[in-house]
Amino acid sequence: MKRVLLIACLVAVGAGFTIRAPQPYRVVFDLTSRDTLDQKAVLRWIRETTGGHPEAEVEVVMYGKGFELVMPERSTMINDVTETMKNPKVSFRVCAIAMRNNQIDKSQLLAGVQTVPDGIYELTTKQQDHWGYIKVMH
Repeated sequence: MKRVLLIACLVAVGAGFTIRAPQPYRVVFDLTSRDTLDQKAVLRWIRETTGGHPEAEVEVVMYGKGFELVMPERSTMINDVTETMKNPKVSFRVCAIAMRNNQIDKSQLLAGVQTVPDGIYELTTKQQDHWGYIKVMH
């Protein structure tokens, strides 16, 4: 009887220590500002994230006036963005609604920058898919 009780206890305790596979490191940054401090911050955070975790997937979703970061005619950090985009695990996506509201054409964006139909929907979808969410602000 003691043996059965001991086995039952070990099974119960063992059930509490199930092994979980590590979750992938994925983060989406929400950039709505044309403020250069915010833009510098998101580029720094991308470098820090991917520098410490090369496997990390990073996406920057821009709406409001955040898309100016990836406009060569308006951005003072276009060289930093271009360098950051060399990492295949980093993507920059601009909301098509924000572009339409600001009369911006895709041709005005840095080559390689993608558009999404709705930036807010993109952010909520990423969160539902278990991406970490960071609002960029200083």
